[in-house]
Amino acid sequence: MLKEMNGHRRLVTALAVSQDGQIIASGDDGGEIIPWHSETGEILNQPIEAHSDYTNTGICGTSSLDFSPDGAVLATGGWDGRVKFWCTKTWQMQGESIQCSGDVYCVEYSPSGELLAIATDDVQIYNPGTRELVASLEGSNPSLSLAWTPDGTRLLTGGGFFDCTIQEWDPLTWQRVSHPWEGHTSAIKAIAIHPAGALVASVSDDKHVRLWRLSDRQTIAIFKHSSNPIYVTFSADGKGILSEGDDNKTSEWAVANPKILAVTTARNACIAGDLDTAEELLTQEIHTDANNYTSYAHRSFIMARKHTWDLALDDAIKSISIQPSLAGYISKGIALCGKATFGRQG
Repeated sequence: MLKEMNGHRRLVTALAVSQDGQIIASGDDGGEIIPWHSETGEILNQPIEAHSDYTNTGICGTSSLDFSPDGAVLATGGWDGRVKFWCTKTWQMQGESIQCSGDVYCVEYSPSGELLAIATDDVQIYNPGTRELVASLEGSNPSLSLAWTPDGTRLLTGGGFFDCTIQEWDPLTWQRVSHPWEGHTSAIKAIAIHPAGALVASVSDDKHVRLWRLSDRQTIAIFKHSSNPIYVTFSADGKGILSEGDDNKTSEWAVANPKILAVTTARNACIAGDLDTAEELLTQEIHTDANNYTSYAHRSFIMARKHTWDLALDDAIKSISIQPSLAGYISKGIALCGKATFGRQG
């Protein structure tokens, strides 16, 4: 252990680190928030009574914390059903709080900081600056966990209580993008997204850590945790998954094939000129779904760029046989022209 920071009088229930790594914020089940200097461990401000039981109703406690991307604001959610905002310079409350319809389980800023997702009785999206409700995600069951993709094009919500699925939402329409991701058999406590954006990790009361591929929503690995895991994250280099359980143990799981994980899509690998990685990613997609005609067509383009004309033609023909498409016919034309011009050599 490198450092121990003492100051809470109650059980610590929430933790967040600013993106620049300079500030740690922690909250406890008494509703107090403490900001810390990450390097020295010194308390930056007296404990803040953010979600304490002012009304003697017995409802108090901090459930979730998240810093805005610029680090200027800390959003706090509590069992009192409120989300509050705190200036990280003065540690004074900033503007009005948001009153939700039920307990707040999770708060999560979008990568741009322009939106704040709140998991309560349903999932609600707010403009954190104006406190205006932007959307309520219709059909979202009570969720315990939230995660934005690094590019902000997707929001993932993890079901709790009676829903054991991950749902994927498009921020442009606030509609579900796909069928729910099925696999967990109990409440999903936390979701994390790989730094490159290609993979998703989730933990559940079923004592499993699941690793998903974002492109096709498929489970590619399952790890057995020693107890009910309550949190999960990827290591900074993306090569490991860290999960923490209610038995006070932290487990680390290796993520295989870091080269594949270094790019989010075959398209990005192709743009970067890494044709071998692009081919491997597309081959993985084909192995997952043998009827993925788009992946066959795209792999045909990769084979053409590598001047492997016979393989390019085989993939193009396979794509068209599954389902005729413009991409399939274009890839076939390129492969035929390549063979006619350069012959069969690689």
